[in-house]
Amino acid sequence: MTETVAVRCPACRREHRYTAPAYPCACGAPVAPRLDRDGSPTPVSHRVWQDEWVTVRCGSCGRPGEWPHPEVGCACGVVLRVAVVEGRGGIGAGETTAGGTPPTESAGTGRSAAAGQDETSARETAPAGDDGGDREPTAAARPPFRSVTIRTALDAVTATALYLRWLGYRGVRRADQRPPSGIGLAARGVVAQVDPAVRPAGLRDVECLWLTAMTESADGLYFSVAGYADDARARADALGVPLFVLDLTGTPRPVNAPAETLATTGSGKRAP
Repeated sequence: MTETVAVRCPACRREHRYTAPAYPCACGAPVAPRLDRDGSPTPVSHRVWQDEWVTVRCGSCGRPGEWPHPEVGCACGVVLRVAVVEGRGGIGAGETTAGGTPPTESAGTGRSAAAGQDETSARETAPAGDDGGDREPTAAARPPFRSVTIRTALDAVTATALYLRWLGYRGVRRADQRPPSGIGLAARGVVAQVDPAVRPAGLRDVECLWLTAMTESADGLYFSVAGYADDARARADALGVPLFVLDLTGTPRPVNAPAETLATTGSGKRAP
């Protein structure tokens, strides 16, 4: 099971029991950030993109990934960022140890012995010529997508980043160029626009994304919470821009043919 720690609010001194959420790795294994039992929670006074993510290594396949930094909201109104041991192997949802402590890692590699066996098995079953470590699973082998419930604009960005990784895009980050509306994400070979607005995305939004993607020689993907205007959908179909709608469960739903194809086949991008 995932790890649970006591988190005391420095403002009102209330104590909370916090359990780290688990997210799916590209290999399908659930991964949860490793919480620092000796660390102190930090009140969030303002949001900085770099602080919203934490690096966690999958305990099954060893892939490092960027996951949302654990946070807990106190009844007094303070949001607390929970301390984590960044960069260490995460705890799989099925793992348990005596006293609730993380599994012991093998010396030198930072992975458990069981993880090493899993990786060896994965390499043995990989197709010839495939190293089994940095290639995304085929569409048929991809695990079901698991996301986060959307309550805020940040949740929409988190859900989109998780979905991009699930499709096969690696190194998801904040885009260097800010879109006219919404929030931009980028990875190797893709730029994505996340639009949490309550109005449907319009024709200009789709065209601006397409031009940005052309400039970057990348795929352009649009994710909207409120859907799309009719002229925007028509232009996206003509330009081949995949359109997705984010429902409140955080699961992107393809709404045109390019998006359907991408959701079925994945990106086919290799990790850098």
